[in-house]
Amino acid sequence: MTDAPAQSGPMLAADGTPLKKSLARALRVQKIRALMLIAPLLLFVLVTFIAPIADMLFRSVENQIVSETLPETVIELAEWDPDSADAPSEAVFEKLYIDMFLAAERKLHTRLGTRLNYEQTGVSSAFRKSGRAIGRFDTDSYTDQILAQSPGLESPAAWAEMMSEESVRRALPLTARTWDRWAAYLREEGDDPAAEDIEDFLFSTLYFELRDGSQPSYAILSDVDVSGYDTVSLKAEFADVDEDWLNPDVWRTIQTYSPDYTSGYFLNAIDMQKGPDGPEARPESQQFYVMLFQRTMFMSLVITFSCILLGYPVAWLLANLPMRTANLLMILVLLPFWTSLLVRTSSWKVMLQQQGVINDTLVWLGLVDDAARLVMINNQIGTIIAMTHILLPFMILPMYSVMQTIPQTYLRAAKSLGATNWTAFWRVYFPQSVPGIGAGSILVFILSIGYYITPEIVGGRTGTFISNQIAYHISSSLNWGLAAALGSILLAAVLVLYWAYDKIVGIDNVKLGG
Repeated sequence: MTDAPAQSGPMLAADGTPLKKSLARALRVQKIRALMLIAPLLLFVLVTFIAPIADMLFRSVENQIVSETLPETVIELAEWDPDSADAPSEAVFEKLYIDMFLAAERKLHTRLGTRLNYEQTGVSSAFRKSGRAIGRFDTDSYTDQILAQSPGLESPAAWAEMMSEESVRRALPLTARTWDRWAAYLREEGDDPAAEDIEDFLFSTLYFELRDGSQPSYAILSDVDVSGYDTVSLKAEFADVDEDWLNPDVWRTIQTYSPDYTSGYFLNAIDMQKGPDGPEARPESQQFYVMLFQRTMFMSLVITFSCILLGYPVAWLLANLPMRTANLLMILVLLPFWTSLLVRTSSWKVMLQQQGVINDTLVWLGLVDDAARLVMINNQIGTIIAMTHILLPFMILPMYSVMQTIPQTYLRAAKSLGATNWTAFWRVYFPQSVPGIGAGSILVFILSIGYYITPEIVGGRTGTFISNQIAYHISSSLNWGLAAALGSILLAAVLVLYWAYDKIVGIDNVKLGG
């Protein structure tokens, strides 16, 4: 009897395909099914979590409003020495006139002024006044003098035809760029550039380039000779509107913040600012963000430890009581979730004030003199008390879920071996409850550093967090760049603390029970 010949080649599946290929296909199908199951959740996280964080990080460095609103001014201003004690030359003010006219038409000058006013007080007023007055500048004299020599330039169609000639665009690049910006604005408004009246600022732009030696070869410009024109000092025109235009600090601010991306927001967030020679400290009277960061971290830690001290006994009691009793008491722990956060915070404001319930009780018991009532509102004490009450359930629940899994037989075994109640608790029970403490601490700490409603109501001037400043800049001052920078620093601080906790304690030891 002979042995059967050994099978050669790959092992085949029932359908005749190689088994390895068939298994790979089956695994791929399973992965695709699993991905389809989590796709809605993944999309939700991307849209509501990842995308806002990415947008926040971008806004903290984005600064395109200066270069987009004052493109010609930024180019000309690059040649100015920021260490100069004098305002820039007339050429810079000529470019500012062009940019300001277009910005005023688009209603962008006030936005830019507001942005720069964060860095230099008074800039907003200068931009606002100039935007209102820009149409009354004496530049109409250039219009009259050019039209006296070439009446055909009064026609918008003639301008549109002239600006379509490549030779003219090469000879008059500034005029061509200005026309393109003006035409784009008119089209956005639904108007035809070839049918709208030509504004004085376009004639002024044409005069500037012809004066500087540009010689376009175009018939309608052949009779234009600007050598004997009466001139207008735009530097004086802007100074008449607002003397801040002659302040070198204003121009240093525009030059410093002209790049499309800036570190200025992050520097402001740490009480520094961009200067001509690099980062520098802000005046002492304007330094408070670092103090707010320190206060936020300190008070968040105090609130976290307060929740641990108050929540641990409650969680231990719930874990060791009979299930029926524990469930009834759990209702009291969850009861605050059924009440509005604003209502709970407002009730603390009533209870903590000097004529409130707590002070009245202390005076009635004789523990506090009526003339020396405790000040527990509009300060750090009020914030800590109110936020500890609000965040306490977030500490109790993780600790309770972990303590439920600790067998009571461990304590009895320790006592049977001669351990006292305290030794049995500290050496046996407490170490097993640490993962619950860690989970609750992370949850409470991260929630507390982001709270701003409670500190705003009960914190007063000394009990607010950095989150209150973030909310202020987003909703009131509209300085979204600074708000984004503050939020980014806060996010980075949380991640650093999370990393440190993982290195010291180990994030694998944190659990919510089970």
